[in-house]
Amino acid sequence: MRTMPDAPALHLTAIDSHAHVFSRGLNLASQRRYAPNYDAPLGDYLGQLRAHGFSHGVLVQPSFLGTDNRYLLSALQTVPGQLRGVVMLERDVEQATLAEMARLGVRGVRLNLMGQDMPDLTGAQWRPLLERIGEQGWHVELHRQVADIPVLVRALQPYGLDIVIDHFGRPDARRGLGQPGFAELLTLSGRGKVWVKVSGIYRLQGSPEENLAFARQALCALEAHYGAERLMWGSDWPHTQHESEVSFGSAVEQFEALGCSAQLRQALLLDTARALFGFE
Repeated sequence: MRTMPDAPALHLTAIDSHAHVFSRGLNLASQRRYAPNYDAPLGDYLGQLRAHGFSHGVLVQPSFLGTDNRYLLSALQTVPGQLRGVVMLERDVEQATLAEMARLGVRGVRLNLMGQDMPDLTGAQWRPLLERIGEQGWHVELHRQVADIPVLVRALQPYGLDIVIDHFGRPDARRGLGQPGFAELLTLSGRGKVWVKVSGIYRLQGSPEENLAFARQALCALEAHYGAERLMWGSDWPHTQHESEVSFGSAVEQFEALGCSAQLRQALLLDTARALFGFE
């Protein structure tokens, strides 16, 4: 990807807080749950943003690329200022590397723990990375089933880090709001410094009807406990593992079906992500 010449800053209209870009020809992580058989290039993503009224977006490193963030960083350089990034890192990453990533627009580190053994984030081997993340003023993004989220959040809290929870915390829509972990996820709001991405409704394991009904209930509970200012929406484009039945447009339709108030909509689509990711 080549860097485009500087252009006037885009007026902020709406921010997609969760998307991925990649090419099937990239080096894949040796341990992965999935590998794409198609490309999801930056140009296609920017086209989706324009088509649906979004001015800015956040690129999240996909798990199948592991800690090789070069494609994501190149995308950030291509349209400077329009995008922010969330990377995946080795625990021994150098501070100078983080500083350069920050210059390009990285604002967080993803711990994608789906399908992995539960890590002990209180262990000494994690301390250098977590301290460096804090020194950068970045957040940690957690992707894990909701039953384990409270343990992970408590382990991170001594570092004073901002914490972002992916995809409603990955609950099972069929098990309702009382399932293990979800009620405690709601109480984590009282500890401060925790945000939740209202994204990936189709990943909630139920039927489309079950998923949407649960998402409505969950969003109501999350707003009551966290406040609108700690919630944000993401498209999850290109909807990996769900490409055949989900599109950017249908993800927007699912969002519209949540029936948000004007205040909540403003927070989900603009205000929360603008503040957390430092969009100007």
